[in-house]
Parts: sequence; C-alpha cells; structure tokens
Amino acid sequence: MVTKKKMTLQFYQILGKLFYSIAASDGNVRSIEFDKLKVLVKEQWLDVDDFEDTFGTDAAYQIEIVFDWLNEDEELNAKVCFDDFINYKKSQSHLFTKDIRRLILKTAAAIAYAFSGINKSELTLLAKLDLELKIP
Repeated sequence: MVTKKKMTLQFYQILGKLFYSIAASDGNVRSIEFDKLKVLVKEQWLDVDDFEDTFGTDAAYQIEIVFDWLNEDEELNAKVCFDDFINYKKSQSHLFTKDIRRLILKTAAAIAYAFSGINKSELTLLAKLDLELKIP
C-alpha cells in the first residue's frame, strides 16, 4: 500500500498507543495480542511508506516499541491511550486516508480477536474507533 501523505514518527507512536488501548481495554494484555500486532506490523504497516527513524529503522516499528513500553508501565490505562489517539487524529486528520483508516480498523480488530474472540470491552472500543474514523 502506498500513501501520498508524509507520515511522522509521532503518527506511528500514537498507533502504538491506540493498539495498546484495544488490547488493554479488558484490563489484561496477553502475549498473543502483542504477537498478532508484530505480525501485522511486518505484513501490513511496513509497506505504508518508507519513513525511517533516526536509527535508519522503518518507523512502523514504533508501533511495536510503544505498545511494548506501555505494556510495561502499569500506571497508564487504556482510556488515556485511546483518548490520546483521538486527539492526535483530530489534529492531524490529513494523515488518515481511507486506506490508513481501513488498516487501523483491521489491525485493531485482529488484536481484539487474537485471544478468545472479541469481548465486550474490546467491542465497545472498536465501535468508538470505527465511529471516530468515519469522521473526516
């Protein structure tokens, strides 16, 4: 997938927060959810653009790095991370093309489904995400 928008490091970091919020919405992040995210980053997100961080690594890996970092920090909660994503999306709406929005929803749903299907808290958050991404 090729996008015409110039992504930023912060864009990928905020996606890490979003995907963490989906996994943590039920109060427990499971390793299978993180494993699913890593697969999707490699299979889907690395192809979004060729933006690299200061170390020459594809910036899409920031999604995994932030997710893992948040998972280690027991002080942060899913709602705060989700709200951070929504605020970023509103301020940088030009980055959220139709293809990017579709990929975000696909990734979020796959993470939620990774462990025993989608539970109520994940379903609620996915519905909120879907509504938010429909707003230009």
